[in-house]
Amino acid sequence: QVRLVESGGGSVHSGGSLRLSCAASGYTYRTFCMAWFRQAPGKEREGVAATDDLGDTSYPNSVKGRFTISVDNAKNTLYLQMNNLKPEDAAMYFCAADPDLTFCASWPEGNLRYWGQGTQVTVSS
Repeated sequence: QVRLVESGGGSVHSGGSLRLSCAASGYTYRTFCMAWFRQAPGKEREGVAATDDLGDTSYPNSVKGRFTISVDNAKNTLYLQMNNLKPEDAAMYFCAADPDLTFCASWPEGNLRYWGQGTQVTVSS
């Protein structure tokens, strides 16, 4: 059974940095599309970064240049380095994974198969 567990969230001041981690277990597929999403209260879920086993990455304009997604295959862990955080970045952050690479091709559309429980990020001005 695939399990994704996020960690690394917290509270920072505007301009600060955080690195989120998503530890994956039970994932035996050879391919992956993995992504980070966020959702703030009263707002729709937003995709903030995606990557696949080919190393391609995608970001929306709102985080491009500030957020970096990466994978450590040896540790089965997905990361999201977030720099220059802004109050509008505050949200619950979720990682997601799917062996179907078409999800990365159509990202952020579609609903990936596996999801973590989320980690909270708070940014104060």
